[in-house]
Amino acid sequence: MSGPEKSRVPLFATMQRIPGGLMLIPLILGAIFGTFAPGALGIGSFTTALFQDSALPLIALLIFATGTQVSLRTGGPILAHAGTVLLMKSLIPATLVVLLGLAVGLDGLLGVSLLALLASMDNSNGGLWLAFSGQYGDERDRGAYVASAINDGPFLTLLFLGASGLGDIPFLALLGAIVPFLLGVLVGNVDAQWRKVVEPVPNIVIPFFAFSLGTGIDLGDIVTGGVTGLLLGLVIAPFTGFLVYVGYRYMLRRGSMSGMGFAAGTTAGNAIATPAVVAAADPRFEEYVGTATAQVAASALVTAIVAPLLAAYALKRAGALRQGGVPSGGDGADGPEDSAGGHGSAGGVPDRPGQEQRA
Repeated sequence: MSGPEKSRVPLFATMQRIPGGLMLIPLILGAIFGTFAPGALGIGSFTTALFQDSALPLIALLIFATGTQVSLRTGGPILAHAGTVLLMKSLIPATLVVLLGLAVGLDGLLGVSLLALLASMDNSNGGLWLAFSGQYGDERDRGAYVASAINDGPFLTLLFLGASGLGDIPFLALLGAIVPFLLGVLVGNVDAQWRKVVEPVPNIVIPFFAFSLGTGIDLGDIVTGGVTGLLLGLVIAPFTGFLVYVGYRYMLRRGSMSGMGFAAGTTAGNAIATPAVVAAADPRFEEYVGTATAQVAASALVTAIVAPLLAAYALKRAGALRQGGVPSGGDGADGPEDSAGGHGSAGGVPDRPGQEQRA
């Protein structure tokens, strides 16, 4: 009996080894086509439909699949942790960005538009959180992944832009952004088999809608936005991570394990699609989409590297890790940790349900 077939060229494995690579690499390939051969994919039929016009339908499918992974059967401590992460990582940063936007306008600051700021700050990389909490945390930390499922996608960005008046976001556009997610939650909780059926969806759709988004980006925007995006990521990781750390320390009272909060200071790979979705709802943002997409992509890459380093440093400094990075078995104020929480493998945890590579 023969073993698993080996890849002649490990394209998929190579993309997964790069933080956010499953989305970043197709995005850049699409940008190459969009810059140097913009008409090559406009030949019509299935070619144009898949490689140039597929972004929004595939993003909608991804949002639905994400919703199916949200279980309503969660305990109080898990909900408390998820709520704290959602508040400190998404709601408070988004409010601060909106207040800044009211002061400086849509152009933002230092070449980073309000759209790029909001799209890169109001979400988090759920896969990285699962990887880190699987290795260093317990079931409460792993359960806080629910926050990433909620802040995933463009809904919060649309909601804050619309509620603040900075964007002319029709109510139906807001409703349309969340309906696939809510339907996914309903279907996934009514029929667990559907949850398993759509589990591979992220790995399937992300490269295709990323390529499609890339065809609308000029490489000049990538070069310009990439540098500012790197700086953006270097700000987002410690700033939003510190907010979650504060929530862990003073709201959840996790003591020496509070450093876990820094692992939430990330930008989700799926956020790369948010600028295009916002511009579809309000054309005034169209001029910012190219640069904002590149900035969000760069931020996703940087935060995926910086956030876990900050979290590990904070845990080690607080004495929560023994030598070699093993959990010490205590969380300070809460007593002994569940020993099962310290045996996960950071390298093998998916970025979204179904092994999505999200940066």
